[in-house]
Amino acid sequence: MAVIHRTTLKPTKLELLTAWLPSRPWYRGGPAGPALAKAGGFRLDDPRGEVGIEFMVVTDTSGPHPTAYLLPLTYRGAPLDGAEHALVGTAEHGVLGRRWAYDGCHDPVLVAQLAALIEGRAQAQDQNTSDAPDREVTASFTGDGPLSPDVTVTDDREGTGLTTPHGTTFRLQRVLRPAPDDRPLPPQGAIGHVTGSWQLPDGTRARGLFAVLQTGPRT
Repeated sequence: MAVIHRTTLKPTKLELLTAWLPSRPWYRGGPAGPALAKAGGFRLDDPRGEVGIEFMVVTDTSGPHPTAYLLPLTYRGAPLDGAEHALVGTAEHGVLGRRWAYDGCHDPVLVAQLAALIEGRAQAQDQNTSDAPDREVTASFTGDGPLSPDVTVTDDREGTGLTTPHGTTFRLQRVLRPAPDDRPLPPQGAIGHVTGSWQLPDGTRARGLFAVLQTGPRT
């Protein structure tokens, strides 16, 4: 299990994300840059214990309406070869030293563990407590596994698609939307999905889709 260290991080995660977010096509904030607050999320364990995996939710109040973003991140003790374009930034960790933070959609360790979560082979972990499952995160899978961690990543205004060589696509909901009655329903034809919760600016909790798994067209 990943160990949560009570220590410093300079710059902080929110500071790294404030500089990085405006470069994303799904960014909805104001021209002066985002005004971020942590709103929730969860972690996944790397089976080898080398890479930190976090699905962070932040709320941005810089635009005309508050926006909640889902930000899959990985933290490494050395640069990830070939992923310079996905680097969010570097920071000094009070215990672990220098850490390289990446957009986790481009990190094969996160993609493999996301597949394991959807298939029911991995358990979401509490964002702030070591060795504590996060029961608010649920996953469902009705397809045939195992899912491939080899993906092509594409971003658009709504989110991020991670498409396998066989056409199956993980669709990450970068801009989160609360589900009516807190009962998220995946799109018709989805073969898997992940749901989770986050805190709204007024202090109430919302629930919605984090990721949807869909098959490509049959040939």
